Amino acid sequence: MASKVMDLIYWKDIERTGMIFTGLVVGLLSLFQLSIITVLSTLSLAIVCFTISVRIYCQLLHALQLRDGAHPFQTYLEMDIGLTGEQTEQYMQKLIVLCCSAVDTLKRLIFVGSLFNSLKFLLLMYLVTYLGALFNGLTLLIIVVIAVFSVPLFYSRHQEKADSIIAKVQGHVDNIKDILLRLAQGGGPAPDPTPGGAKPKSQ
Repeated sequence: MASKVMDLIYWKDIERTGMIFTGLVVGLLSLFQLSIITVLSTLSLAIVCFTISVRIYCQLLHALQLRDGAHPFQTYLEMDIGLTGEQTEQYMQKLIVLCCSAVDTLKRLIFVGSLFNSLKFLLLMYLVTYLGALFNGLTLLIIVVIAVFSVPLFYSRHQEKADSIIAKVQGHVDNIKDILLRLAQGGGPAPDPTPGGAKPKSQ
């Protein structure tokens, strides 16, 4: 299952990925004008009309002896999407662990388990308020879908340049983190980055 998802993200099957990507974006854009119930019902109606038409067309060709009697969607009908008891238990355990971990992290952030981490969380939520004023949740979801189908492919084709840019950005972020950490700890000079940094002269 994971390999099929990765094939979609990296456009291994251009036709299938293009159909899924276009469907997702068009469906999300339609939610700006229509309710989710209308979108889902209309989408389901269109899909069923298409599949019924194809099924009748194939049966007509079979009646005219221009095609064998194979079901046009037999591959999808035989697709196994069930889960065994062990798989279900494993997924449920992972879900419970993730939920408990998320609740524990939020508890530590909200009730100031670490002052520095809570300050970072406060700054992040403050920035999110500005983000919410610029975009709504649906717009962000569309941006995420577009990014999922474009960023990995762009990174795989321009990995060296992207890694150099990411390294520079990470260096600036680390510097800012170091400054904020020293401020939270009461200030002090920055550590000497050279090995065995210079010792202060004795008076």
